[in-house]
Parts: sequence; structure tokens; C-alpha cells
Amino acid sequence: MKISIGRLVNFHGVRGEVKVLSDSDFAESRFSPGSTVEVDGTEYTIEGYRTHKNFHMLKFKGIGSINEVEHLKGAEVIQEVDAVEIPLEEGEYHYREIIGLEVKLEDSLEVIGTVEDIFETGANDVWVLKGEKQYMIPYIEDVVKDVDLEQGHIIIHPMEGLLE
Repeated sequence: MKISIGRLVNFHGVRGEVKVLSDSDFAESRFSPGSTVEVDGTEYTIEGYRTHKNFHMLKFKGIGSINEVEHLKGAEVIQEVDAVEIPLEEGEYHYREIIGLEVKLEDSLEVIGTVEDIFETGANDVWVLKGEKQYMIPYIEDVVKDVDLEQGHIIIHPMEGLLE
């Protein structure tokens, strides 16, 4: 299965280096030299990787000019989900595992929504739930009590005011 790991947003210099805005929480592993990615239906091998001003800078093998990649601006950067071995610690999940799970209240097991998106705030991830209303749930120990991938749900204990 292929997943989006970013979007090619611009270029750096004239030698074909591309700027990628990453969708992956494991960008350093996914963009490591030797890894392959697909952009606009073409497979590229990453020859060089670095970060610069919140962007991931990639140099593709065999690309020596901006003219060879400028048509890719705005395209998604795709990779096989298992292309890179990414070990997770206990309590860590891939975004694709969390998005789509039902979220239930701890006391009543009432379903309040489904995780629709995840974004990083620096301190912790925030899960965007869509239900009767849209909720922003911080992925912190005080709120998220259980993530059950097999049953397809998350149990939360909302802090005061969180669901208002």
C-alpha cells in the first residue's frame, strides 16, 4: 500500500534539489538516501537529504537540473508504507492507524466522533474529531486512556471544557 509522505512545494537552486513539506512523522527515515519515492507517477531514488527552514530538501539520483523536476511542483510524494522499517515505542502509532478510529467517552462509552486528521503542535499531537461537532483532542495521557486498534476505537476522559 502506498501512502503520501509529503508534497513537493518548491525548488532550491538550479541543480534539481526539491523542497518537500512532509506529512510523515518519520521524515528523516522516509527521506534517507537510498530510499525510493514516487512523484507524479515516476519513481525516484533519494541521493541526498537535509533539512532547511522547516522543509525537507531532497536530491534525486540522476537529476542535475531544475528543468528536470520543475513540472513536479505541487505533486504528492508517495512511498510504500513498509518501505522503511520504523520501530515504534509503546503508545506510539502511525497516523494511518489512528485516522478513522471511533472515539468514545470513558464513563458512558458514547461515540462522540471519528478521528479525521492529526496535526503536530510541538508539545503533543492533536487529533481532530468529526462528530456532531468538531473536537480537538490532545494526545496526552490525562485525556487518551486507551487506543484499541483491533476493536477500532479510542477511549478518552475529557478534561473540563474540552468538549464544549
